[in-house]
Amino acid sequence: MAVVLSTESVPPGDRLAYWHDVVWRTFVPLDVAAPQGEPFFGAVTTEQLGQLQISTVDAEPEQVRRSRRLIAGSPDEYMLVGLQSRGTGVVVQDGRVARLEPGEFALYDTTLPYTLHFPERFEMIVFQMPRQAMRLPECDLRRITGVTIGPDQGLAALVVPLLSRLSAEAGSYRPEVGEMLARNVADLLTTVVAERLGQDATESDAAQQTLLLRIRAYIDSQLAEPSLSVETIAAAHHISPRHLQRLFQRQDETVGGWIRRRRLEECRRELARPRRTRPAVAAVAHRWGFFSAAHFSRAFRTAYGMSPREWQALTDRSPSPMSERSVPAPSTATMRSSR
Repeated sequence: MAVVLSTESVPPGDRLAYWHDVVWRTFVPLDVAAPQGEPFFGAVTTEQLGQLQISTVDAEPEQVRRSRRLIAGSPDEYMLVGLQSRGTGVVVQDGRVARLEPGEFALYDTTLPYTLHFPERFEMIVFQMPRQAMRLPECDLRRITGVTIGPDQGLAALVVPLLSRLSAEAGSYRPEVGEMLARNVADLLTTVVAERLGQDATESDAAQQTLLLRIRAYIDSQLAEPSLSVETIAAAHHISPRHLQRLFQRQDETVGGWIRRRRLEECRRELARPRRTRPAVAAVAHRWGFFSAAHFSRAFRTAYGMSPREWQALTDRSPSPMSERSVPAPSTATMRSSR
């Protein structure tokens, strides 16, 4: 369900302060400044699509800044993609300046200072995902922020229409479809970045990436099977277990770690359902392929730093669809330790 926050019903003198709070709570801690004079207007509509938060911002001219002080106080690790849909915008990070016209986008990183400047009323669609969702080396992430990427630039011609459509239809997808779409978006953006940095793969590498995406989709369809393993997945795709492991190792992952992560994500989603429709912890564990509730509880605590029941209590106190932000995604170390 979409969350809509707007200054429209706020007294004119309080609007900028209210908007500052809205921006802070929707994204990460930020400072917001706007020209004095006319009453300010701002509205943001937010949907959650798996691990991907999609926010459409419609506002008067403003400047948004994330400083080192704010980063130190709230070290959230997200990559954001700002897709300009109306007006113009400027994204400044890492010494680079991305000037955006409608249909163009830029990436920026919440672990580093950045500034967004909008000289006129604008609309921007912001896609926010965990930093680790884009499986790129640190040096590559540092090279792509603050760079203008347009729909006439290679694979970006495919990505821009997809992002626009997702922003319009995010609320219509079933949760399990949303999870898959979010991962596909992260994979596509990773490929666009690689192309832009001149690291686009050979035809053979592209085929391997396609195979990996197909295998991940297969894993999602078989998560409830306790017998899901390297051997069964490899056999279903007519490759050797060793080849399968190499595909995941190239992404700094393991097959078993990916399976466990996806099972935990599905369990966490089910356990966050409203109390009246929420299944028991043991039933959720069994449904998603865990052999025992005790094993599941240990894995959940290792991944998220809390027990399944503590997660349920947290979601009961936080009805907003953005409440999962308070729980970290499973760490790379956790995934490597699996299987």
